[in-house]
Amino acid sequence: MTVELTVERAQAALRAGTSCEALTAAFLERIETVNPQYNAIIFINPAALEDARAIDRRRAAGEPLGPLAGIPVVVKDTMDMVGFPTTAGWSLLYGKTGGVDLMPATDSTVVARMRAAGAIILGKTNVPVLSHSGSHANDSWAGPTYNAAGRGFVPGGSSAGTATAVAASLAVLGLAEETGGSIQNPAAAQALVGVKPTLALVPTAGVMPLSDLRDVVGPIARCVRDAAVALDALAGYAPEDPKTVAGIGHRPAGGYTSRLKSDALRGRRIGTYGPGWRDLPLSGETQRLYARAQAELAAQGAVLVPDPFHDSGFAALRQLTPTAPDCDCRGLESVPYDLQRYLARLGPQAALRDFRAFAAATAQQDAFGPRGVMHYMHQLPEFESCLADPSRPPMLSDFLAAKEAYLEIFARVFARAALDALVFPQMRAALPPLHGGENIHETTVDEINIAGLPGVTVPAGYHASGAPFGLIFVGPQWAEADLLGFAYAYECATRHRRAPELTL
Repeated sequence: MTVELTVERAQAALRAGTSCEALTAAFLERIETVNPQYNAIIFINPAALEDARAIDRRRAAGEPLGPLAGIPVVVKDTMDMVGFPTTAGWSLLYGKTGGVDLMPATDSTVVARMRAAGAIILGKTNVPVLSHSGSHANDSWAGPTYNAAGRGFVPGGSSAGTATAVAASLAVLGLAEETGGSIQNPAAAQALVGVKPTLALVPTAGVMPLSDLRDVVGPIARCVRDAAVALDALAGYAPEDPKTVAGIGHRPAGGYTSRLKSDALRGRRIGTYGPGWRDLPLSGETQRLYARAQAELAAQGAVLVPDPFHDSGFAALRQLTPTAPDCDCRGLESVPYDLQRYLARLGPQAALRDFRAFAAATAQQDAFGPRGVMHYMHQLPEFESCLADPSRPPMLSDFLAAKEAYLEIFARVFARAALDALVFPQMRAALPPLHGGENIHETTVDEINIAGLPGVTVPAGYHASGAPFGLIFVGPQWAEADLLGFAYAYECATRHRRAPELTL
């Protein structure tokens, strides 16, 4: 009943007489069986069955229901949800491990929107400490999350728990958040569809931040249509997140499912990966898988444009932050200021109300100290001044200059080559092992996170090791509907995703 269940099939079953309570109970039973081996979900919502019964009562009364009515979902731990601590994977932010509980007075906007859409929130999912890793959740107070495609692989981070929960059919949909790869990495790592939206399309109010000018929230799903349906529920202006005013006028008529057509790739000009984008090679096996994917795209009528960023100067814009894990971290300097605003939103009864209190409560494992998970922040030019006065927003001059340069070259290349999108292998090589200390070798994270561009991952096969191989479609700002259409056409033609064989 639950394995590989889609929104469409679940809705059909509910209309046909299956109760929401029975569906929810089936997922909770599967969680009880599977989750101990994969550690994806760290908090179960005790109100889930009652929420399901409420949907059943409303359906029986003929009341109008939301677009996700009765659909079981999970949300990332960093997203505030009333009744649950927001722990950010850190023992110092969880009362039962000796820390302080951050109990929100209100839901994050995205959790509120899931509730309004009628979704049944089953629980919250595991993350690494302060979402610092794009590869795993090994240092979480809850212990590591395992990849449903193979327990020996990194699961992708920091939305590791959400990806594993969806991949293992512990939920139909999951909410993820990205600052530096945390949607696209885990989605690609577990043969899932992930939507990394344009900055400001989806509100992030009430989500523990790393950078308000890089952070985005998006869905992870097992198929493109489910991701599009979820994005419809998430996207749009929210007064508690003023930056979302930028998205007004950019949502597609008919919603994000409106361009899901099997011929969406026909005649579309799609740029391919090359040194003009990032001068780092693909592994031999990844090259072969990518060549096969390109042939599949061409068979669907796509016109492939090799390395359209050649001689554009784009690749030279990426600047690795000293001592950081292979990352261009520009934009994260604002984290003290962003955390200050986040903590203030928790409400007057919150245990920690500002960044100074947060720093004092976590001083024994100072996240920004020499041994902290974010020690490299001190290499960013405006971090020290923001740390000294978290009440004042930093100028972020380097970040803004990089963003402007990325967007200018991106627009120029798209116009010169008449491109509709890019399609790259989301990773340059197969997944590394869970405990080997190696990070995911992605192709797009820094570039689209700094520029604020959207990307949609889609399953595209498997390496010989069994590690998933995924593509990512990237496009201009607000191009989510087109990218979802391209991913849908590819999904329809190839059907590469297969249900994982779980270890129980």
